[in-house]
Amino acid sequence: MLLTKHSPDDEAASQQASEDHSHEVVPLNERRSAGTMGLLWVTMVTAFPSVLIGFQWFKEGLTLSQVIVCTAMSCLILLAYSIPAAYLGAVSGQTYGLLSRQVFGRWGSRLVSCNLLWIFIAWYALSALLLADGLTGLFHLNIPVMFLASGLAVAMAFNNFFGFSGVANFARYLAAPLLLSMVGYTFFKVVPTCPITTLTAVPHVPIMTALTSVSGYVIGFAVWGNEPDYWRYGKPNKWLAALPLTIALAIGQIIFPITGWMISRLSGVTEYGAATSYMNNYAFGGIAAVAAIVLTVAYCACNDSNLYGMINAIENLKKLPHHRVCAALAIICASFAAWLSTAGIAKSLESIASLNCVFLPTVTVIMIAEFFIVKKMIGQENDFSTVPELSALPPVKYPAFAALLIGCTVGVLTAGVIPGTEALHIGVCSLQAWLAAGLSYIPLRLLEHKKSVSRAKHYLEELLLTESSEATNAVEASKLRLPACLPDAVARLNRSANGNFSP
Repeated sequence: MLLTKHSPDDEAASQQASEDHSHEVVPLNERRSAGTMGLLWVTMVTAFPSVLIGFQWFKEGLTLSQVIVCTAMSCLILLAYSIPAAYLGAVSGQTYGLLSRQVFGRWGSRLVSCNLLWIFIAWYALSALLLADGLTGLFHLNIPVMFLASGLAVAMAFNNFFGFSGVANFARYLAAPLLLSMVGYTFFKVVPTCPITTLTAVPHVPIMTALTSVSGYVIGFAVWGNEPDYWRYGKPNKWLAALPLTIALAIGQIIFPITGWMISRLSGVTEYGAATSYMNNYAFGGIAAVAAIVLTVAYCACNDSNLYGMINAIENLKKLPHHRVCAALAIICASFAAWLSTAGIAKSLESIASLNCVFLPTVTVIMIAEFFIVKKMIGQENDFSTVPELSALPPVKYPAFAALLIGCTVGVLTAGVIPGTEALHIGVCSLQAWLAAGLSYIPLRLLEHKKSVSRAKHYLEELLLTESSEATNAVEASKLRLPACLPDAVARLNRSANGNFSP
C-alpha cells in the first residue's frame, strides 16, 4: 500500500516531530531521488577499511581469484537481503524502530532499538579510532590515539545536528565524489602492475574457508540492518532501490578490497598502520594533507549514518530533543572509542563486523517475512499510513521474539567470536542466522494467527448463541403477553402447583 499522507502516532508526536519525521511517516513529496540515495549508500558501504581488508586477505594467503569470487558471492547474498529491506523502508516511510513495533510488540521494539544502539556505538567508536590511527600514521603525531579518537568522535557528530539533510548532502556533494575519485584513480593505477597469472594462481586456502572469512567482513561491514531508517526517504519503487544498492556494493565491497589486495601484493605491506602510510605515498604522491582530507571525509560520512541510526533508535524509545540526543551520543561514543583503543584494531573490526551482520539484519528479515510474506499468506493488506502507539501494543509478540532468539543463536555460534566456538565457525554466519530466523518465524506466526482466528471464532459462536437465546426468550414472552412482573408471576404459579397458592 503506497502512502499518500503521513500520520503521527499521537498529537504530541505531531507537535514534536522534526524535519526527520522520527515519529511519523515520511511524506511522498519529501522523498529523495535514486541518485541521492545511491550516493549516500556509496559512503555507507565504501570506506577505507574496505581497502585495508584487502591487505589482510593477502596476508592470510587468499588468491586474487578467491577474493573476486568470494566478494561477488557475498554481495549477491547481501543484495538478496538489502533490496527488500530498502524497499520496506521506501514503501512504508517508517524508521526501523517504528516498523518493529507492529512485529515485536512494545518491549520487543524497545529491545530491538537497544540492540541497534550498542552495535552502532561500537561501529562509530571504531571508525573514530581508525581515523585517529590513520592520521597518526600520516603525520607521526605524538598525541595518544585514545585522546585523538575521543576528540574526533565528538567532532564527527556535526552533520547530524542538521538531521537527514545534513547527512545526505554531505554524502552527495563531498564524500561520495571524493571517495569514487580516490579509489578509481588508485584501482586503475595498480591494475597494470598485477599480471594476468595472478588470476590462475593455485590457492592454498580452501574456498569455503575463504568464503567464510570474506563474507564475514563484506556482509558484516556493508549490511546495516536498519536500512529502513535511511531508505524511508527513497521513492517507493523496487528498481530505484535495487540499482543504487548494486552499484554501491560493487564499488565498495568488490573494487575496494581488490585494490587493497593488489597494493599489498605490490608492496608486501600487510599491517594496517603501514598500509595507510603506503596508500598515502601510492595514491596521493606522499602528500599527507590530501590523504588526511580523504580519510577524514570518508570516516565522517560513515559515522554520519551510524549516528543517524542511533538517534532514530533513541527517539523510538522516548521523544527527546534531537540536538540533545545527538550531543549525548557523541560523548558516549567518544568514551567507547577511548576504551576500544586498548584492543587491537584488526580484532575489533572482525568481531564487530561478525556481530553486526547477525543481530540487526535478523530483525529486518523477520519484518520482511511479516510484511511481504505472512501478510499475503493470511490475506491481510499492509497499512503503513499510521504508526501505532507503544501503549496500544502487547508487551511482546512471541513469534518474532522466538525467531530472533533462534536466528541470533545460530549466527553467533557459527561466527566463532565466542571463545570455545571456533570449531563452529563454518559457512556464512549471517546467511545462516537470517535463514534460521525467517524459516522459524513464518510457521510460528501462522500458528499464532490460526489460534487467534480459532479464539475469535469460538467467541463469536458463544456471542451468537447468547444473543439467539435472548432473542428466543424475548419472542416467546411477547407471544404470551406476559406482564412486566414476570419473575413474581412465575413464583406464584410454582407455589400453586405445590398446593401453596396465594393471590
